[in-house]
Amino acid sequence: MLPNYTSYKNLPPLAGLCTLEEAAKPGLSVEECVRRLKRFHYCFKRLHQILTARITAEPIYELKTGFAHHAYLCAEHVTALRTRIGEMREPPLGLDEVPHPALEAFFDEILACPTTEELVRGVYIDAIGALEIALQTYMTETNPLTDAPSRRVLRFAQIELDEMNRYGSAVIKSLEATDPPKCREWSDTLLQPLLDHAGCLDGTATPSRTPALPRRYSAKPYVYDPIPKRDTRFTDPWNQGVNAESFLYNEAYPARAKALMMLYKRLREIDVPEMMARIITETPGKPWGYYRDMTRQLWDEARHAMMGEVGFVALGVDWTKAKITLNWSHRLNTECTPLEAHGVLYFIEQGLMPRTGKRYEFETGQGSGLPLIATLQDFDWADEVLHSQIGREWYVPLFGSLKEALAYGDAAWSTVLSNWATVKDKGLTSHENWWPAVYEMACRAEGVAPDPAVLAFSETYEGKRADLKDVGEGLSG
Repeated sequence: MLPNYTSYKNLPPLAGLCTLEEAAKPGLSVEECVRRLKRFHYCFKRLHQILTARITAEPIYELKTGFAHHAYLCAEHVTALRTRIGEMREPPLGLDEVPHPALEAFFDEILACPTTEELVRGVYIDAIGALEIALQTYMTETNPLTDAPSRRVLRFAQIELDEMNRYGSAVIKSLEATDPPKCREWSDTLLQPLLDHAGCLDGTATPSRTPALPRRYSAKPYVYDPIPKRDTRFTDPWNQGVNAESFLYNEAYPARAKALMMLYKRLREIDVPEMMARIITETPGKPWGYYRDMTRQLWDEARHAMMGEVGFVALGVDWTKAKITLNWSHRLNTECTPLEAHGVLYFIEQGLMPRTGKRYEFETGQGSGLPLIATLQDFDWADEVLHSQIGREWYVPLFGSLKEALAYGDAAWSTVLSNWATVKDKGLTSHENWWPAVYEMACRAEGVAPDPAVLAFSETYEGKRADLKDVGEGLSG
């Protein structure tokens, strides 16, 4: 080092990135940086796949929303890494290649594990924990000046990996009573040895020379489970006894009561991540931008459900008394192709764009006199505009025109005929009118008397879709 060298007036050198001494160390080569970044890319992509695929069949509501959030974060980090790798003399990128067979087996095992406890441990402790260590090693060993763009990408990843790790640790602590010893045994005797066989997650260690490990849960290829599952708070999940849209768009009812019904509609949106997870998981071969954008929408829909939850709690209402149905996601996942389900989703989104859609809900929220409801609906509206754009980007181009794309979605929705009578005849639900109990609860919390006309609302979804069309009525109806 040049003796006594200083910057002008001792200003922070090198744009504040690091000291001159730190920048003077050689660091990793471009080739080695790319090799490790590709491994990180693979890990984030597999985590995105796992978290998305397990949303539908995970019964615990808080974990559905947590998986949705973290799948989206992983998708964003995949996108950032793809961009960075493409800047480092790497065409073609080779980003679909598996870095090491043992690393592939490691993530396959987590994807296929049969219990929630094993899934949480595998994702948050084994995979994310190892990824945190690998990223910190990279940050320490690469040159902070020459590789500043990579360090910036990884710094954001580190922040969110830490948040995910802390979330997972809290979940495991909460589920400790149901965390069987086999979870830790599976981690200790298979997952960690698989990482050893791969030379650690980043491939910097000498791969283990012990015999190849037999797969356990992934011995048979993973099969996606499309059946939505809910925890025990979601009683009467086939209930279609309260037609929320009919109440909301009826001018005879006051905005304050409509705010409560909108909260039900928001919380009911937990079924959208359940069906979008299926679309994403079972639609292979798309450009990465498709998966990133669709996962953003999936996460937004999970946020909308949580917005409904928050609204109910803020109003002093026990949301579990509202019968949150899974009928929509179940039927789309089991009776429609992924493209048909996407068509239904896009058709619904377009129906929310006119003044009678999301703008109306926002204005109703404003008119309710409840600032929180206005805030919730304001952001819900903004999100749905984005979702409409996502549909135009990835769904509409599959058809000859917007009209054809809409007609396809409308037809797909109408083929999923009303099962109101069927589920009742099977004894799955009596379509209880839960509205009076929820409305009275809100009135008690507010200290006001219920409006008799509002209390008497009893219209159901029998023969109706959520856009108020009769089932079977076409686009021209």
